[in-house]
Amino acid sequence: MELKWTLLLLGLFLESRESHTCGIGFKSENKSCVDTDECVMDPGVCGNHAQCFNTPGSYYCTCDEGFQSTPPNFTQTTGQCLDINECLVGTYECSADLECVNTIGSFNCSCPKGYKTSRLDAGCEDVDECLSSVCGVHSSCFNTAGGFLCTCSPGFVEHENSTCADIDECKDNLDICGTNAQCRNKVGSYNCECHQGYSNYGNNQSKCIEMSCDQFKAESDVESTPETLKHLRALLRSSCESLRTANGSRKTGEQLLENVCTSSNELLSEGKIADGETLNQFLDVVENSMRLIGPQLKDPVTRMETHNTFAEVAVMRGQTPPSGRVTLRTDSALFSTSWETVVGKSYPGFVFAALVSYKDLNSSRDLLHKMSRERPDDEERSVTYQLNSKVVTAVVSNAETKQLSEPVMLVFTHEEERAESKGVAYSCVYWDEGAWSGRGCERAWSNSTHTACSCSHLSSFAVLMALYPVQDTFELVLMTHLGLALSLVCLFLCILTFKFCRSIQGTRTSIHLHLSISLFIADLVFLCGISSTHNQVACGIVAGLLHFFFLSAFCWMLLEGVQLYRMVVMVFHTTLKHLYMYLVGYGVPLVIVIISAISFPAGYGTKRHCWLSLDQNFIWSFLAPVCIIVVLNSFVFTITVWKLAEKFSSLNPDLSKLRNIKGFTVTAVAQFCILGGTWVFGSFLFYEKVTQVALYLFTILNSLQGVIIFIMHCLLSKPVRDEYYKLISRICSLKEKKYSEFSTNHSSNSQQPLRSNPTTGESKI
Repeated sequence: MELKWTLLLLGLFLESRESHTCGIGFKSENKSCVDTDECVMDPGVCGNHAQCFNTPGSYYCTCDEGFQSTPPNFTQTTGQCLDINECLVGTYECSADLECVNTIGSFNCSCPKGYKTSRLDAGCEDVDECLSSVCGVHSSCFNTAGGFLCTCSPGFVEHENSTCADIDECKDNLDICGTNAQCRNKVGSYNCECHQGYSNYGNNQSKCIEMSCDQFKAESDVESTPETLKHLRALLRSSCESLRTANGSRKTGEQLLENVCTSSNELLSEGKIADGETLNQFLDVVENSMRLIGPQLKDPVTRMETHNTFAEVAVMRGQTPPSGRVTLRTDSALFSTSWETVVGKSYPGFVFAALVSYKDLNSSRDLLHKMSRERPDDEERSVTYQLNSKVVTAVVSNAETKQLSEPVMLVFTHEEERAESKGVAYSCVYWDEGAWSGRGCERAWSNSTHTACSCSHLSSFAVLMALYPVQDTFELVLMTHLGLALSLVCLFLCILTFKFCRSIQGTRTSIHLHLSISLFIADLVFLCGISSTHNQVACGIVAGLLHFFFLSAFCWMLLEGVQLYRMVVMVFHTTLKHLYMYLVGYGVPLVIVIISAISFPAGYGTKRHCWLSLDQNFIWSFLAPVCIIVVLNSFVFTITVWKLAEKFSSLNPDLSKLRNIKGFTVTAVAQFCILGGTWVFGSFLFYEKVTQVALYLFTILNSLQGVIIFIMHCLLSKPVRDEYYKLISRICSLKEKKYSEFSTNHSSNSQQPLRSNPTTGESKI
C-alpha cells in the first residue's frame, strides 16, 4: 500500500515538473490541466468496506452500511471502515425468544444454544439432548430448558471424572436391614434377606419383622364352617408360610386379593354366613388376609370388585415414613385417616391401608337384638334394630389399633333413605366378637342419605338404625276404648236380633249372627287383653284368640258373598248347609291358627302388644288369608252386581224378590268395603312407616265395626225395623196396661164408702 502511494506521488511530482501550471489532483493533457480520477486510477484507494467518490482535484471515501469511520467522510490517510456491532449498540430487531448474532456488516436473529427453530415457525423450541447418549452408564439424563443434567442413578455416586460408581449400602449403613436380616449388596442396590420366621413381605429393601401364621390355622374351624372359608384359610396360610421361609413359591399380592374377593363373593352369594360364629370367622379371615396381602401389592392403589365384595388398598414405600391424609372409597363407604396413624410407632419401610365392603352381609335379628344389652332403656321400650348400610372392614399396617392416637373417619351411604325422627335414630357400631357394639364409635353427623362415624379403633363397621315404637297417645287410646265399647253394645244387639227375630230367619241371618259373634268375642278380647304383655303365656293366648276370631269374621264375610252369588246367579238356590258354613267359618281359621302356632309359636305376642309378630313375616299368617278373601269377594260381588243389573233389565222380572236381593247386595258390598277394606288398609300399620292420619282413620273405622254392622243390617233393614217397632209397641202397651190396671184399682177403691168403727168411730181405708 505504501509503495502504491509512493509511485502515485512520484508520478504527480514528475507530471508537475513537466507542467508547472497544473495543481495537485490535476494532470496536464493537451497542454491543459485535467482532473485526475483517483477512484479509477486506484480502485482500492479507500480500502475494504468503503466506496470512493471523486472530486475536482481530490476524492473522499464513505463506509458501507454496517460499518463506520471517524470522520464520516475520509481518505485513506485519515481513516478506515470498522464493522458496527448491532447486537452491542442495540440497533438490531429480533423477536423476544431469538437472540442477536453479529456478522461483518450486519447481524442475524437465531435461537439460543440448546434451542432450535420450531417447525411451525412459532419461535424456538427446546432441544432434548437426552434423546442422544449424552450421559454415561449408571446415570440418568434430565433435560432442562436450553440444556441438560446428568445425575447418577440411585445406588451410584459421582466420581471426580464425572463417572458413576456403585455405592455399597451394606458397608456404608450397617443398620439398613436391621438385626433380623442379612444385607446383600448388588450393583446399584441391595437386598435384605430375612432370617427364618421374619419377613418384609417381598419389599427387599425394607426391614424384616417377625410374623406368625397362627391366625390361619385350621384348628379354629368348627363343623359349621363353610368349605369355601376353610379353603381360603388354607391358601392364606400356605402363602404366609412361604413368606416366612422365602422359598419363592408364593402367589403375588394381586392373586391373593383376587382369591379373597372370589371366596367372599361365593360365601355371601350362597348365604352361608348365617350365625355369629361364622360371621366372626369370616371377618377375621378378611382382616388378617388384608394384613398379609397389602404389603405385597405393587401399585400405590389397588381396587378389586366382585358381585358382593369391593376392596381398595393403598400402599406406600420409602426410606422415610409418609405423611398427610389417606382416603379410600368403596361403592358404599369412605375411609379417611392420616398416614401417621397408619404407620404407628415403627416404620419398617412400607405401610398400607385397606377398606373392604360387603354387599349382602345381613346380620340376623338375634345379633342385632344384643345391642339392647348395652342399652337397657331400649330393651324396656321394645326398640328394634336393623342395619342401614353395608358392612365394611378397615385395616391398616399399624398393629396397635385398639386405641388409636387419632380417630379415623368413616362415611356410610344408607341402604334406605330415611331421615332421623322421633321413631328413627342412627348409631355407629362395630363387630365385637359375636355382636354389634357402639363402644369407641361416635356419630359425627347424619342425614337421610349418609352417616359419618368417628372411631378410636379399627374393625368391621356399619350404621345401625334404631326403630323406636310410636307411643300411643291418650286421645288414640280413649278413642279405641270408646269405639270398642260402643261396638260391643251394638254387636250384642245384633246377636239378639239375628237370634230371636223370627221374621228375618234364614241363611243370611245365620251368617250375620256368626259374623257378629266372631267380632263380639274378638273386640272383647282385644279390649281386655291386647296390652297384657307382662305375662308371656297369657299374651300368646290373647294373640291366638284374636287371630282366630278375626279370621273367622272374614270367613263369614266370604260365606255371605257365596250366598249372594247363589241367590242371584244360581236361580235363587239360597240354601247353604249349616255344617258347611261352620266348617268354613270356624274350621278354616282353626286350621290356620294351629299350623301357625306349630310352625312359629313365638310369633304370638310381642313386647308391645298381644298380636302377631313381624319376625319371619309371621303377620302374613293373618294378612294372606285376608287378602285372598278380599280378592274372592271382590270377584263375587262384581259378578253379583252385573247379574243383578241383567235381571232388572229383563222383561218380566220378579220385582219383589229382586228388590230384596238388591237390598241384600248393597248392604253386603257396603259391609265388605268397610270391614274388609279397613283391615287391608290397616295391615300396613304393623310396619314402621305410618302416618298419624292413617293411624287415626284405621283406629276409628276398626273400633266402630260393630256399630256399622248394626246400622247396615238392623237399622237400615225394614223387617228388622218393623220388629223393633212391634217390640217397642208391646213394651209400651204392657206399660200402659199396667198403668191402666193400677189406675182402675186405685179409682175403684176410692169410690167405696168409708166404714166406721162402731167402737172408735175411725174410717178404714
